[in-house]
Amino acid sequence: MKQIYIIGVGLIGGSMALDIKSKYENVTVFGIDNNQKHIEEAIALKVIDAEAKLEDLQNADLVVLAIPVDVALLELPKVLHHIADTTLVFDVGSTKSPICQAVEQHPRRRNFLAAHPIAGTEFSGPSAAIPGLFNAKANIICEVEKTAFKLQEKALQLFSDLGMRIRYMNPVAHDKHIAYVSHLSHISAFMLGKTVIDKERNERDIFDMAGSGFESTVRLAKSSPNMWTPIFKQNKDNVIETLEEYISNLQQFKNYMEADDFEGIFNEMKNTNHIKEILKGIK
Repeated sequence: MKQIYIIGVGLIGGSMALDIKSKYENVTVFGIDNNQKHIEEAIALKVIDAEAKLEDLQNADLVVLAIPVDVALLELPKVLHHIADTTLVFDVGSTKSPICQAVEQHPRRRNFLAAHPIAGTEFSGPSAAIPGLFNAKANIICEVEKTAFKLQEKALQLFSDLGMRIRYMNPVAHDKHIAYVSHLSHISAFMLGKTVIDKERNERDIFDMAGSGFESTVRLAKSSPNMWTPIFKQNKDNVIETLEEYISNLQQFKNYMEADDFEGIFNEMKNTNHIKEILKGIK
């Protein structure tokens, strides 16, 4: 692969660009972004080599679509229209059913691979891009059988070179499971942050008292609303289901408190401690 085009030069797209440049010799990485400041910043930081337009995609060996999921639905068909028959296109979005449906009947569906690298931070923009972001991270691939075999091979080699672990899943299952392990945690962080800010107007006192536990729990509340609002919208039904279960558990905890049932609270926490073993297994 020589000609790489990154559409959306923020955290994920920028990190992908940095890793590709470090792993492959003689590649040129072009950036496409509707924010001109992002393009200029990405070039200055050497995240990308030059700016490009959609019309240039006919020269691409690889196109990475790393933009908010609502915009991706509109842009992916245009991208597939501009590419050559040998070009691989993959997205990195956190919802998979809508993007797969958007190009289900597209003449170049075989050029597209639906992917979701489970990686990121709470920061955004080209300056947030970091090398090695994807190393040892899971990458969920959906509907792999709908991608041309040679392009599958190209994608899997790239993901392997970047250190990713591959998991295969259908889009419906992906969207349901990701609502629990990613989308719900972001909502929890945003609402915890809101609760504290609404109650404690003196922000200096908040930060003087906040320990590492609060900081780590609320960290995701710094994430971009421009990215996360479309994700919640696209995965609405699954997110509502997870919220109902989460709210039920919070209500049960409140009931224990009101009843002075601290043995019940102890048992709830003790049972949940099992998550340490689960997380240890994931790492």
